[in-house]
Amino acid sequence: MKRSARFARWLAPLLMAFGLAALAADTPVLRVAYAGSMGVVMDHDLGPAVASAQHASYQGIGQGSYALARLLVGKQLQADVFVAITPGPIEVVQQAGLVEHAEPVASTRMVVVYSPRSRYAADFAAAAKGRKSWYEVLREPGLRFGRTDPAVDPQGANALLTLQLASRYYHQPDLLQQVAGDSQNPQQIFAETSLMSRLEAGQIDATIGYASAAFSHHLPVVDLPAEIDLAQPAMQSSWYAQAGFTLANGKKIDAQPLVFYAAVPNDAKQPALGRAFVEFMRGAQGQAMLRERGYDPPHGDAL
Repeated sequence: MKRSARFARWLAPLLMAFGLAALAADTPVLRVAYAGSMGVVMDHDLGPAVASAQHASYQGIGQGSYALARLLVGKQLQADVFVAITPGPIEVVQQAGLVEHAEPVASTRMVVVYSPRSRYAADFAAAAKGRKSWYEVLREPGLRFGRTDPAVDPQGANALLTLQLASRYYHQPDLLQQVAGDSQNPQQIFAETSLMSRLEAGQIDATIGYASAAFSHHLPVVDLPAEIDLAQPAMQSSWYAQAGFTLANGKKIDAQPLVFYAAVPNDAKQPALGRAFVEFMRGAQGQAMLRERGYDPPHGDAL
């Protein structure tokens, strides 16, 4: 073989590698920071669909909405889109001047989610059919109840608010303390991204969480009355506003309807991609993907 031919064979793979590296370097990255309960629909459906349509790559970061808001405000996290549940986390980034406008993109409701591997699974199934009281099952001795930290994750706060509303609705004055104990009970608190996985594995028996998250993970639920499920904006002033508590750090937590909001931060590196992502979520294809994962249509107005 001639020397020039051998050189060409050696050079071709190298040039290809450099070409691929250059192509990867030119590919824009869409970074979406989202409420951790949305992991399935974000990472399997919405993110890849928008990235493909926009000829970009996708990176999703899922955590508690308040934790993400603080990271964004503290410049410890950069994102092109921030998707949070309830107005509270959006208000944090708005007050810091990082976001001016947020669009409602989906809604959900609170339900009792239980593990099909739980020894109490038959009791929860009976409660789902109205044959037992779900709160009596949660009070069973030895039941492993899990939730997220109410200080950083609205889902954890909403679990406690749901129990508080249930206490009023069912006239069970000690229900919140009997099921949850202290607001930041370390025996019950888990990371939002692991909560449903623990239910699937049977490591915990039940939680009170979002119907959308339970649906995405194919977990059985017990539906709750509208007065408890935090799904009806029309019930905010007349009923939901009666629920609230104060954390050990002095932070006041109030009940709010469960609406997901999406915003493009002012410091987004890819603002055009961010806007395309929000528009896709609100459009017909994005809404169909959300419905398929158990989300309800968005309620209320933009923030």
